[in-house]
Amino acid sequence: MNRFLMFVTIALLYTTSALASESPVYTGLLSNTGAGGYDTVSYFESGQPTKGSSEYTTQYQGATWRFANAENLARFKENPERFAPVYGGYCAWAVSQGDLAKGDPKHWNIRDGRLYLNYNQSVQDQWLEDPDGFIRQADANWPTVLE
Repeated sequence: MNRFLMFVTIALLYTTSALASESPVYTGLLSNTGAGGYDTVSYFESGQPTKGSSEYTTQYQGATWRFANAENLARFKENPERFAPVYGGYCAWAVSQGDLAKGDPKHWNIRDGRLYLNYNQSVQDQWLEDPDGFIRQADANWPTVLE
């Protein structure tokens, strides 16, 4: 019974600390990979998302980032703020509403040289109706929305 209580206590402490604040990068529940494992440089280079490889990885803001090749990995390492999705890869529209939701790397938009992810196609369609306005709102909410 002692081991059970210890397990419950540890689980509660972990859950409580996890609820205290969110990670600055969306990685999913059972992952530590940013942008769903997609090569964020590829959005800028080829204009489409490309899956990254576990062969080309780096750490940034507590997450693992994957790339399709060594060149894209090197470009990201030189300037991660340019290539990492804004708002840590959380849904940009949700952040503009003061909430957090997963950003889907298949629903994206580059605006003023920055990569924005959205939850799904419906949310992205809404985002595209007024991206500048939503960016202003999201910038005002970020990063306090993580608390």
